[in-house]
Amino acid sequence: MGSTFLVTGVSSGLGRAIALAGLDAGHTVVGTVRRESDAEAFSATAPGRAHARLLDVTDADAVLSTVTEVERTVGPVDVLVANAGYGHEGLLEETSMAELRRQFEVNVFGAVAVIKAVLPGMRARRSGHILGVTSMGGLRTFPGLAAYHGSKYALEGILDALAREVAGFGVRVTAIEPGSFRTDWAGRSMVRSERTVPDYDTLIEPRREARRSGSGRQLGDPAKAAAAVLQVVGSANPPVHLLLGSDAVELVGQARAEMSAEFAEWEALARSTDFPDGHRIR
Repeated sequence: MGSTFLVTGVSSGLGRAIALAGLDAGHTVVGTVRRESDAEAFSATAPGRAHARLLDVTDADAVLSTVTEVERTVGPVDVLVANAGYGHEGLLEETSMAELRRQFEVNVFGAVAVIKAVLPGMRARRSGHILGVTSMGGLRTFPGLAAYHGSKYALEGILDALAREVAGFGVRVTAIEPGSFRTDWAGRSMVRSERTVPDYDTLIEPRREARRSGSGRQLGDPAKAAAAVLQVVGSANPPVHLLLGSDAVELVGQARAEMSAEFAEWEALARSTDFPDGHRIR
């Protein structure tokens, strides 16, 4: 018997690939989109098992009412894939506060709204799997993506803490951390801040051009990523963190090694700041 999936952002990219993989595996999938035409297209992929809902994840009231309606008419959500989000390219100095807030509204608060909407039911049933699509950019950074990295680091922390909070209720949590995949992330879906500070030209212009020209030629295959996600969903002991793509494995590993080396270099200074009679509190 198949499970009921709720996947946000299924009109394209990883969200669509994961939704289609779930349907191919015999599951029922509710997919959220922003446009009526995308809703009609998704419902047509597997009539009777593919259910589309129009939803803006930044509208918390709409998120709650949509999840309530889905659980009443389609069935309890067994698997949530909080995928809806977008990339924002911009140096921190050139990124407006409005752009920064919008990035967090979608990538962080939108994801959390959906998680909070399904969580009471999963906790009551003592089962369920919450997967949040973050990024290798939630574990390491690159110049020119400050707002994006900030949002993904935030979601990583939330998911990691949530995993510890709900482990005793049979609810599993996985942060999905893709590298570069052949989606529209760096193409039409990316929002780019206007360049205004020439001092950064030599740092950012080559990177900005590389992202533009490399869009559509990325290393990662969305269908293979979706198959990996389905494998994790079916696992008896799924990971809390799932890197996807060899670039993610290598680049995150490199960043972690650099951080560990820096910690070791400054360990004595770090330890010198304790009270002698202090207690550790977690």
